[in-house]
Order: sequence, then C-alpha cells, then structure tokens
Amino acid sequence: MERLGRNVRKELGRFAPRGAPADAEGMVAIVRAWPGAVGETMARNAWPARFQRDGTLLVHASSSTWAFELDRMAADVLERLRAEVGDAAPPALKFVPGPIPEAAAEPAAKRAPTPPKVAPEDRLGAAEIAAGIEDGDLREIVARAAAASLARARADRGI
Repeated sequence: MERLGRNVRKELGRFAPRGAPADAEGMVAIVRAWPGAVGETMARNAWPARFQRDGTLLVHASSSTWAFELDRMAADVLERLRAEVGDAAPPALKFVPGPIPEAAAEPAAKRAPTPPKVAPEDRLGAAEIAAGIEDGDLREIVARAAAASLARARADRGI
C-alpha cells in the first residue's frame, strides 16, 4: 500500500491555477506569513481567502472601503508577501469585501492597565472626601474609590 499524500499532491498540481502553489502548503505559508507581511491592523481587516484560476490570490476585506484602499496598495503588499514566502507568493492580489476570521481577544494584561499604587496622601485625601458619610460601610467603599481616583490622577500628571 502506498501513501495517498503523494497522489493527492500530484492531482492538486494538475488542477492548480497557473502560478499558484501546487498544494495546500503554499496557502498555509501565505496564511502564516500574512500578519507579518501586512501588519496587525491590515491583518485584522483583510485575510487571504483562495486562489483564482489565474493564480491571483483573492483576499477578503472587512468592507468595500478596506478593499478599495488595499487594492491601491496591492503592489506593496505583494512585494512584502514575496519577501516573507518567496516562491509560494501569488503572481497578483485582488481585494474584495468578504468574511474574515475574527481576531483573537487580547490578553487581559494588554486590555486593562495596571492600577497606580495608592500613596498615603491619597488615602488621607480620600478619608476627607468620605468623612461626611454616616454609613461606615459606604464611607469605606467611597474612601477606597476616592483613593484610587486620586492615585490615578496623580499618575496621569506624572507625579
């Protein structure tokens, strides 16, 4: 028994568009290299979809505006893609509106900035702000929130 992989690649090569990689490995190389070749913002708004019969890589864009703008930059994008994938690069690119993969959620560390350290003077100022509140639990909550706010304001001013 022989492996099917060789026969599948042979058949794919027979029916592959002119100038396109003969197997799925070329598309895999393009997809892997895409974010590095085009940058993070462009990769969030445009993604390689498939090859056309003439070997042109059809790239889906998140909107017609993105497709129009990227089409104007196609030569530059293709040059950067060729630098990343070499012979696996297509002969041309075509940008059209279409579905693109959803971006992965950013890690929590990138989304939320670390809160600034609350200094003793922030606590004193917060205690003065909350002093008029009769309920002890509420006074403590307001004092903590005010201290954090004072610390953030101090950090924003660079103090």
